Amino acid sequence: SHSPFTSSGCTLFVKLRHLDPTDDERVVIHTPSADWYPGLVPGLTVLPLSSFGTTNTALVRWAPGTYFNPHRHFGGEEIFVIQGVFEDEHGRYPQGTWLRSPHMSAHKPFSVEGCTIFVKTGHLMDH
Repeated sequence: SHSPFTSSGCTLFVKLRHLDPTDDERVVIHTPSADWYPGLVPGLTVLPLSSFGTTNTALVRWAPGTYFNPHRHFGGEEIFVIQGVFEDEHGRYPQGTWLRSPHMSAHKPFSVEGCTIFVKTGHLMDH
């Protein structure tokens, strides 16, 4: 049984019935003390959260002035901006913004101010 509780309140993000039925491993990561790894370009650090099949989930920190290469997302991408401002050629996305981009969508992301994002890729396949 699952019974979340807090005495001081919180914001809880819930996405129901989105996992592959065979993905049954429970994962708990204390993100403030977890190991972050260098990203694919200078200025990015990544904290992998989960990987199953084509689906990958991570927290990504963008240092101010970080620019990423143009790329496509096989299986799509979802982003939630936790802190700062995330940007691409399509717009500017401040803290609290959620983005969903479909299978094979493309963009060239960057962050002038710096940001931390939650990102999930590979789970929005065309059926």
